[in-house]
Amino acid sequence: SNVRDITPVSLLGKRSGRSKKWREMLKLPPVSHCEGIRCSIERDYNQLCDKQPIGRLLFRQFCDSRPDLKRCIEFLDAVAEYEVSSDEKRIDCGLKVLETYFTNGSAAHLPEIPQETVNECKARLEKNPSKDLFMDCTRIVHEYLSRRPFEAYQDSVYFSRFLQWKWLEKQPVTKHTFRHYRVLGKGGFGEVCACQVRATGKMYACKKLEKKRIKKRKGEAMALNEKRILEKVNSRFVVSLSYTYETKDALCLVLTIMNGGDLKFHIYNMGNPGFDEERAIFYAAELCCGLEDLQKERIVYRDLKPENILLDDCGHIRISDLGLAVQIPEGETVRGRVGTVGYMAPEVLKNEKYTFSPDWWGLGCLIYEMIEGQSPFRKHKERVKRDEIDRRVKEDQEMYSDKFSEEAKSICRMLLAKNPGERLGCTEDGAAVVKQHPIFKNINFKRLEANMLEPPFLPDPRAVYCKDVLDIEQFSTVKGVNLDTTDDDFYSKFVTGCVSIPWQNEMIETGCFEDINAYETDGTVSPERERSPKPKRGFFHRLFSGEV
Repeated sequence: SNVRDITPVSLLGKRSGRSKKWREMLKLPPVSHCEGIRCSIERDYNQLCDKQPIGRLLFRQFCDSRPDLKRCIEFLDAVAEYEVSSDEKRIDCGLKVLETYFTNGSAAHLPEIPQETVNECKARLEKNPSKDLFMDCTRIVHEYLSRRPFEAYQDSVYFSRFLQWKWLEKQPVTKHTFRHYRVLGKGGFGEVCACQVRATGKMYACKKLEKKRIKKRKGEAMALNEKRILEKVNSRFVVSLSYTYETKDALCLVLTIMNGGDLKFHIYNMGNPGFDEERAIFYAAELCCGLEDLQKERIVYRDLKPENILLDDCGHIRISDLGLAVQIPEGETVRGRVGTVGYMAPEVLKNEKYTFSPDWWGLGCLIYEMIEGQSPFRKHKERVKRDEIDRRVKEDQEMYSDKFSEEAKSICRMLLAKNPGERLGCTEDGAAVVKQHPIFKNINFKRLEANMLEPPFLPDPRAVYCKDVLDIEQFSTVKGVNLDTTDDDFYSKFVTGCVSIPWQNEMIETGCFEDINAYETDGTVSPERERSPKPKRGFFHRLFSGEV
């Protein structure tokens, strides 16, 4: 059909989002059904009580029920608050932590922390109140909690409740888990559509990989690589994978929905090309955090360019499309001429070995393009052969107009050093060194990482920041490929249902976790919350609000 839906994504989806049957969909099983999970689950404190969001909440609820443990949790929260405090309030905030938890005889005194550690904190606070001042203290508290308290937690009703949620998380995912809405764009192997989880109402982007198209292009390894990398990375600066499922014709990745358009669109289609420096630096800072999170997992991204950087509703960015990313084993290097013409680093073009250096080069290209309104080695829409662009990247010095401040010039020059050995970010400390560049002097990175900084540009929820949907070319049908049982092995590796951390976050964010927990499994209301039932809405009300 030629008539395509161009509704802004913010207006798609059922209003409240949750299906009428959401309680049935999220019904926790009897605890007796969870014995298999109880036996097989890895008893790792860090995984169960910190990394997994529902696990973390239930462990905290358990600690809340015991005064001695409650103090430990309150201390960890106080330190977290200290770490994201604004620079001017940090000393006061730190003194308050010391006073509350480290004064002999105070009600909340923590006996576990040795006096010399406390004295060291006091001395350092007055000299230089760094954000990781209490790191040793929190480590000691976590070590304490991971021993007997963690044992006791595993015998409690709170841990049984965690296993019930784990059971729910492991249920199969199909296309019927979602409502499906309009096409947002296209990926390499198929369309990307908006979708909404029926049970919770959360909106996502669904990236379809058509099975025949993958097979024809021998794209199995690439598809599986992207899926595995997305699954490993848990960063608010990288698009996150929440579900994988399959249909008869396609494999589907359900990803963070990013409605604000990509940076290429914003650089070139919104008035004069380029951004003011403050906006460029904000995005650069978020990209630093994203690259740092990837490098923690030893992943090199290799495809940093404006169209791969997407904005969300609030104006924060995420790195997307990890098809070319690769995980590098500790102590090893990779080689490979992959990336996009004009954005590949000199060492990539020369087919030399590398680890993470191409991504710092890519960041340099991006900062340059955001400020100048064109990339450093190719004018916008310039008709020029690939070899010439590669030559410029390897040989030519990039030029700086008066749009660049001295600091902006300085960071671009340091990131665009031709020799990776001399490039900013390519030493042991990686991202930490880049974050210390004076151009970021006004960015409090701890607050940025905690989502506490206001982005410089807020997308308009009514706008559609992309090519008109009518311009998205339709995929042609794939001919001459037949699927058979040999493909099933690849599909089963790909299709693994819910991804733990994002799924648990969705349950918490949408209020479903709290609502279901207020109800005991057998249908009686738990003492924590009495609820008054909502009046039933009639058929006409539903008809006029478009729910029928």
